[in-house]
Amino acid sequence: MGAQKLRRGLPRVVGGDGWPPAGDVETADAPAVDAVVEVAPVADAASVAAPVADAAAPVVETAAVAQSSAPVAASAAPAAASGVRRGLPRTPGGEPWPPSDAAPSVGAASAAAPSVAAPSVAAPAVSSPVAASVDAPATSTPSAAPVHASSAPAVTAPAPAGGGSTVRRGLPRTTGGEPWPPAGTSAQIAAVATAAPEATVSPATVPSATTAVAVPVESSTAVAPVDVSAPLPFRRTVFAGEYAFARPAPVPEPVRMGPFTKGQWAGAVIVGGIGLLGAAAMAVLFVRWLLSLSGMQDFLQTYPGEYHLPEGAPVGFPSWLGWQHFFNVFLIVLIIRSGLSVRHDERPTAFWTARGNGKTKISLTLWFHQALDILWLVNGIVFVILLFVTGQWMRVIPTSWEVFPNALSAVLQYVSLDWPTENGWVNYNSLQQLAYGTTIFVAAPLAAITGVRMSGLWPKNAAKLNKAYPVELARALHFPVMLYFVVFIFVHVALVLATGALRNLNHMYAAQGSIDGIAYADNWTGFWMLVASLVVIAIAWVAARPLVLAPIAKLFGTVSAR
Repeated sequence: MGAQKLRRGLPRVVGGDGWPPAGDVETADAPAVDAVVEVAPVADAASVAAPVADAAAPVVETAAVAQSSAPVAASAAPAAASGVRRGLPRTPGGEPWPPSDAAPSVGAASAAAPSVAAPSVAAPAVSSPVAASVDAPATSTPSAAPVHASSAPAVTAPAPAGGGSTVRRGLPRTTGGEPWPPAGTSAQIAAVATAAPEATVSPATVPSATTAVAVPVESSTAVAPVDVSAPLPFRRTVFAGEYAFARPAPVPEPVRMGPFTKGQWAGAVIVGGIGLLGAAAMAVLFVRWLLSLSGMQDFLQTYPGEYHLPEGAPVGFPSWLGWQHFFNVFLIVLIIRSGLSVRHDERPTAFWTARGNGKTKISLTLWFHQALDILWLVNGIVFVILLFVTGQWMRVIPTSWEVFPNALSAVLQYVSLDWPTENGWVNYNSLQQLAYGTTIFVAAPLAAITGVRMSGLWPKNAAKLNKAYPVELARALHFPVMLYFVVFIFVHVALVLATGALRNLNHMYAAQGSIDGIAYADNWTGFWMLVASLVVIAIAWVAARPLVLAPIAKLFGTVSAR
């Protein structure tokens, strides 16, 4: 017997002292444990494992015997006077549980072998663990190393009459009922051989013995397997959608023409056309208001839109100018068509190779484009020579600084829809003169120079020349020049038709006209010549394909599919 101070915990009542009360508690000399240790030989340790698989294995708590152990759950000596440690009351306002007169029963230890202390073994939890005592003979020492028996399963069964350990009772299972398990329930001690292969003893050698652990019996903790093949016990309210088993076919990508589809292009043209029409209407109204001012009236009188040509300037158009005009239109239209084909032709179907130069192999479309460029250059050179020989250059090259204010006056008159009244047979207005002079002497040479730089005619081994005039610069300028020709042709044709179509067509195609501006206003000769030229251009447009171009290209080289 000896006195030992217990560790005090929280108070049991509000405002009370810590539990248990302060003071020493008489304890037995033998160490107390929370598990019953019984010496009982086991023939086969595996024989006790089967019952554990069918039941929900309860927690088995066996504390190590040590002098410095945690507060003792119960005293082990039969002659000891100390009682069981009491816990919280089971009912509001009741006494702490268990009752003050409750005492644990003591299991007998066999004299055949010394008893050992087993450490805490954790297993699936149950409702109430077992608190029991142990008999420890004098041969046991408090400092003995605990036996590791985590591999020893526990077997639960009702305790036989007349012996066993009383089970600690827990909370009631029903409201107002008795604590569970019922009073008098005891646990049978299952013998587990500590000499199992997994058990380890350290540091001292422990003779073969068995450790008995007590667990409560509670069959209600077993969980029945769930049959997932059985139908649902309730009516289904959620069903698979139409796309759960059959997915719709993917929508094909729309065919695009450049960055937009056909519908998008149509929408852009409609919206853009409406916007341009609205802007044009606003511009017309604004310019009409501007020209109604007195200062602008004086400006129009001073600069009517044209100035007088120098003495000796020719009057009218010679026949060669009409033919040159037709050839120029014919070639420039096909050049634009072939140029766009070259720009968008990713997989050419035919190729052309020059005779005597097998390394120069280009697509048939590019050959056609370059052949048209050469013909256009030849026609342009002839046209420029005839302009200077016949004096027609004075009609397209400005000869006075008055050209600029007169050009501004012509622009205002065009925008206000009050067309200039000059006679093109005698003289162009200043805006026409600037436009024709820029097209002939600026845009055409720029298109030729950039085209030659990108063609096979340019020397590839001239390092200094290539550095001075890089091909990237030529490519950056060539396409905008082509766009300039497209805009020029569109505006030129529109103004020809809007400012006296028959008279202007007679000037350009039939070479007919007079100083009197309305003399040929009803003559249809120039119109039918225009129609004939458009038919020829349309035929050439349709015929510009490899089937027709290949025989012509073979006259100047070799045509192959690859």
